[in-house]
Amino acid sequence: MRPERYHPDALRSLLRQEKIATMDELKAALGSAADATVFRKLAELEYRTSYSHRGRYYTLDEIARFDELGLWSFRQVFFSRFGTLVATVEALVSSAEAGYDAAELETVVNVEVKAALLKLVRSGRLFRQEVSGRYVYLSSDTAVRRAQLHARSVFDAEAARLSLGPGLRVLPEELKAAIVLFYSLLDERQRRLYAGLEAMKVGHGGDAQVAELFGIDPGTVARGRVELLSGDVPPGRVRREGGGRPSAKKGPPRSSRRSTS
Repeated sequence: MRPERYHPDALRSLLRQEKIATMDELKAALGSAADATVFRKLAELEYRTSYSHRGRYYTLDEIARFDELGLWSFRQVFFSRFGTLVATVEALVSSAEAGYDAAELETVVNVEVKAALLKLVRSGRLFRQEVSGRYVYLSSDTAVRRAQLHARSVFDAEAARLSLGPGLRVLPEELKAAIVLFYSLLDERQRRLYAGLEAMKVGHGGDAQVAELFGIDPGTVARGRVELLSGDVPPGRVRREGGGRPSAKKGPPRSSRRSTS
């Protein structure tokens, strides 16, 4: 029997090292010019295709660290436990406490969702209803949809002043004060990363919004957001070595100085 020419371990090694890879990169690692050969070997592994970037990227289930919504990203490439964007949108909307409008959902999945929503509504897998002058997407299950609409009426009872994600429509002054206080207790790097995290939760325009809340430069917020998305957050010192104010040269202890009197 001839030895196997292509082995899935080559793909596993590449993905463990790089976390994600394109088809061209996988073909180069496998030593094959055929997409079909790569797919055949990927089928021997538990792998995922990105729902962003037109499905150009691949990873392994053992690498992805899915959050509570079933989502994971690396270098701003997004993957879902549910698979495709359409399947992901259906799962998120169906399980959401108050459904989603398109803008809210885009802050969660970080890609454009209107085409996917329209496809799901037309196929009867989701329900669309106009609420307060905008379309809200809801579960196709009648009982679940009724509960979502009730929750939506509660969320929309007051106008949002600052949205920190689709689950929080209103930011009361007490909560705002607590957030700012917590921010003030962090060191320099932690503040930057926390600001970046809140900006991601806000979505479009989040850098400026969070910068205004904390009284910092939007560029600092953007830097923290990029660091978090890239995973480039090494542990250790707050400043780079050599940074910060130079320490003053200390003199001898007062008790060791000779009296000149």
